[in-house]
Amino acid sequence: MAEDELSQVFSALADPTRRAILERLARGNATVGQLVEPFGMTQQAISKHLKVLEQARLISRIRAAQSRPCVLETERLAAAAGWIERHRRIWADRHDRLGTHLAALRRPNDDRDR
Repeated sequence: MAEDELSQVFSALADPTRRAILERLARGNATVGQLVEPFGMTQQAISKHLKVLEQARLISRIRAAQSRPCVLETERLAAAAGWIERHRRIWADRHDRLGTHLAALRRPNDDRDR
């Protein structure tokens, strides 16, 4: 995933309402009207959140009869989670090496104290 696409995903995920919408869509497709109810927001406000999620390609809309339900698209979420996991491993490795280094620095001092 390109950096600018990753930035779009993280920017979309930065908002708690958008995260809640994604959680709701993880349970199944929903129309804008169905998404308005639990959030206590106007349809226009929910539509703005959906537009951001759509631009980040975290959701899409399908045509079902006369409605256009929103569908969760997991590929971009999986790519963002992969990026986080790769960097978590790098940071964990650096943390472990720092711990080893600090322990080695302390050892000579421990010998002098005896």
